[in-house]
Amino acid sequence: MEKLMISGGRPLQGTVSISGAKNSAIALIPAAILADSEVILDNLPLLSDVAVYAEILEELGAKVSWDGSQMNIDPSRIVSMPMPNGPVKKLRASYYMMGAMLGRFKEAVIGLPGGCNFEPRPIDQHIKGFEALGATVTNEHGAIHLHAKELRGAKIYLDVSSVGATINIMLAAARATGSTIIENAAKEPEIIDVATLLNSMGAVIKGAGTETIRIEGVTELHGCRHSIIPDRIQAGTYMIAAAATRGDVLIDNIIPKHLEL
Repeated sequence: MEKLMISGGRPLQGTVSISGAKNSAIALIPAAILADSEVILDNLPLLSDVAVYAEILEELGAKVSWDGSQMNIDPSRIVSMPMPNGPVKKLRASYYMMGAMLGRFKEAVIGLPGGCNFEPRPIDQHIKGFEALGATVTNEHGAIHLHAKELRGAKIYLDVSSVGATINIMLAAARATGSTIIENAAKEPEIIDVATLLNSMGAVIKGAGTETIRIEGVTELHGCRHSIIPDRIQAGTYMIAAAATRGDVLIDNIIPKHLEL
C-alpha cells in the first residue's frame, strides 16, 4: 500500500489558485451531449475522471480536444450506442450519461457505475425522475436500460435532496416536451453551474439553487462556451490547512459565497 508522509509543524505560506470544481466538471462534460454544435469548457480540472469522460464521448462519435484547462467538445456526430461495459464502468459519475443520452436520443444503455470504494449510493431517485418523464427503466445484467417513445414534462418530488438526481433530471428534461418541476431539489453550487451551461445552450431553467427548479423543454440545444466554477472543496481544504498551521496563504480563483456554511 502506498503511503503519503506529511511532516507538519510548519506554517504554510504563498499563493494557490483553485482549479475548476470536479463535481461540476463530471456533470458538464456529459451535458455537452445535448448540444448540436461545439461546447467549450474552460477552467477544467486535470482529473482522471475528465480523461475517462473524454474517452467515452469519443467512443460515441464526438470530436474532443483537451488542452490544459480547456476542453472542446463537438457532439454533432454522436450516435446512440449501448455502453454496458468499457470506460463507462471506470467512474461513479458515469450515471450522468443516463440523463444526457436519454435527453438526446430517448434511449440509453449504461453500465452501472463503478470506481468508488465507498458504500454504493443508490440511484433510485434518478430512476424515479426518468420514469416520471415517461421512460421505461430496467436493470439487465449489470446495466441500466432506458427507453422512451417521448419524454414529457412532469412534477417530480425527490425523496432525498440528491445532487446527482437533480442534475440527471435536468439533463433529461431540458429537451422534453412541456414543463418539468423538481421539488426538494438539491441547492449546491454545481446545480447552478449545470443550469447556467444548459441555459447558455438554449435551455429554459429557472430556480436552480433553490428547492424548486422549473424546466421548460425545448426542441434543440446549441453549443456555447462556459467557465466551470472554482472547486469550493479544494478551496476549503487549503483554508483549513492555512489556519491549522497559522500560515499566511492567498487563495485565488474562489467564489466566497460558495464557502459559506
